[in-house]
Amino acid sequence: MQAETLANLEGPEERHAAARSLAYISFAQMFEYPDAETEAEIRAGRLAARLRDALAAVDPTLVANGDWEALHDAGEADDLAVEFTRLFDVGAGGPPCPLHGGLYHGARMKTMEEAVRFYNHFGLTLSEAPRELPDHLTTELEFLHFLTYREAETLAAGGDPGPWQRAQRDFVSRHPARWVPKLRERLEAAEPMPFFRELVARLTSFIAGEAERLKDVPTIR
Repeated sequence: MQAETLANLEGPEERHAAARSLAYISFAQMFEYPDAETEAEIRAGRLAARLRDALAAVDPTLVANGDWEALHDAGEADDLAVEFTRLFDVGAGGPPCPLHGGLYHGARMKTMEEAVRFYNHFGLTLSEAPRELPDHLTTELEFLHFLTYREAETLAAGGDPGPWQRAQRDFVSRHPARWVPKLRERLEAAEPMPFFRELVARLTSFIAGEAERLKDVPTIR
């Protein structure tokens, strides 16, 4: 879903769902390993601008008091890639801030199996790429992008968004809302460069807001 799609949606509910979908996919893109193309997008400020616009459309408080300049700062040469590796990929006994949710609360196999059941229920399967593990942050964010995208489509067509909203409620509470705050705690202890500190701070606030809002989605009995 592209940013211009927002302008084509008439009702506030579908526009809000579309903005949330854009926020999820923007975060997913910014948590990918920063290759040369991604780094160029960061230095140009395009990724930060896209994320800020989406978050502002979701809730203006999500962009207040943020260090948005930090999300333009890729450092020198390959600083961003080196820092990504240090924080998220390597380390004695594992990286200091892993991006796999199952590593934060034990029973990782059970966590991954549950995530796969969510994905399969909606006809989604994972690729064979190394980062496409079911509990990886980008996988979870891309799934939530899919759910919110379908919610916006359904609302725009006058349908019942309930199934998409209930799936979001259950998945957010059982997966990213459960472990992203712990990721932030570990990240702060690792003294990251400003880009990753700000990115994780924005994500933590967004996920907390999602979990709180989705609690009001009714359950079918």
